[in-house]
Amino acid sequence: MPPVLVVGSNSFSGASFVDYLLEQGQRVIGTSRSLEPIDAMLPYKWRDHQNFDFHKLDLNKDLNKIADLVHAEKPEYVINFAAQSMVGESWNSPEDWFMTNAVSTVKLHDALRKLDFLKRYVHISTPEVYGSCEGFVKEDFPFNPSTPYAVSRAAADMSLRTFRAAYDFPVVTTRAANVYGPGQQLYRIIPRTILFILLGKRLQLHGGGESTRSFIHMHDVSDATWKIAQHGINGETYHISTNEVISIKDLVAKICKKLGARYEDHVQIVGERLGKDSAYHLDSTKVRSELGWSDKITLEQGIDECIKWVRKNIEILRDEPMNYIHKV
Repeated sequence: MPPVLVVGSNSFSGASFVDYLLEQGQRVIGTSRSLEPIDAMLPYKWRDHQNFDFHKLDLNKDLNKIADLVHAEKPEYVINFAAQSMVGESWNSPEDWFMTNAVSTVKLHDALRKLDFLKRYVHISTPEVYGSCEGFVKEDFPFNPSTPYAVSRAAADMSLRTFRAAYDFPVVTTRAANVYGPGQQLYRIIPRTILFILLGKRLQLHGGGESTRSFIHMHDVSDATWKIAQHGINGETYHISTNEVISIKDLVAKICKKLGARYEDHVQIVGERLGKDSAYHLDSTKVRSELGWSDKITLEQGIDECIKWVRKNIEILRDEPMNYIHKV
């Protein structure tokens, strides 16, 4: 059976998707620029998986080696989660974000589009390309990126449109709402809030937490992503989201209540981040109606899972970095 290649397999989304594929009986090859982190941060390490092969390869530095791996293994599906993904930090060294998210990503696309054995390339994009918007937006909503991160991602998305038109490149694009789940990086809002409360720390809320988001469990995203990979229409984009919207402030308050903590004791209001979008909500009707997907895990259930994960691994997690560390 040809393997599935997951680029960016050490990211939270990538590692969770690897775990999902292995549960489906797939053989998986993963590449990532960093060595595998601690097991607590890698969902595919939590079960006895035998069909996964990891390669430490950097999209910016090892593209030829990635191409050699692809030619040797001949995967029919390539799913790319690799990206510089922090929004606020992209202002500090935007050239790094453009190198990974635009230049190196387009180089990867140019190598993949020449393969005759590739059934489908799944490009994992972001709703940040839309900028701040009102209501639930569909896949044809115009781009209006407001940060270097968002512009770099939009550049690769637009390049793929030309590859599809010029080369008939078998690409589908996904954009998911705010993903979360056990194993997520500790600087993300849900695990960070849980860990800070359990450790008695005070959480900073940018802009008072007034911005709204739609949070979706990564297992539901993985399920949708695999359906899109197998049955989506080439050239199309698919939104993956729930229909539930919550402000960051209310999300933190919900977690405080679950942990029996007072919101006022654990929150510090600070200024808003530069270029932060106040809202983006995705209309996921397309993937639901065309591919029969639906989200299964409620926010209540998902937060409970995350609390259980943090409690189980707190002695390890308390010593892990709680802020984003930029890698070049």
